[in-house]
Amino acid sequence: MAFVYINAKKFLKGEIENPESLQNASQEYHGTMSNYYTIRIKNRQTGTFHTVRVPEDEYILHSLEAQGLELPFSCRNGACTTCAVRVLSGEVYQPEAMGLSPELRQQGYALLCVSYARSDMLVETQDEDEVYELQFGRYFAKGRVRFGLPLDED
Repeated sequence: MAFVYINAKKFLKGEIENPESLQNASQEYHGTMSNYYTIRIKNRQTGTFHTVRVPEDEYILHSLEAQGLELPFSCRNGACTTCAVRVLSGEVYQPEAMGLSPELRQQGYALLCVSYARSDMLVETQDEDEVYELQFGRYFAKGRVRFGLPLDED
């Protein structure tokens, strides 16, 4: 089975009209041949499912955006948890995901902005605050909280 990958925004705007222009658009976007993997995404926030194919040599989030799929993101460099997903099956490579502890990575969390697919995958989007709490919650709320201003008013 042959797959053709196109920029969905160009297709929807009518810039891609026939099979020849489809092939040109695919080559323009991907440039070289690499392995592709199917990623099934369950978006918990919207209740929708998406199935996309991504190359192994491109960040997953970047590939999804080029195909017209919009998912939450913020920093684009693996430092926050906005684009976090839970990998339910499959393998991901994320050497630059400094926003996730080794423990969370072992539990199957990944940051799509700095992740590469290494197999077909099933992932589920996560709530940013939920993952942030898992990552950093143990460091906060340990001391006493005092209400009011820190300085006396004159």
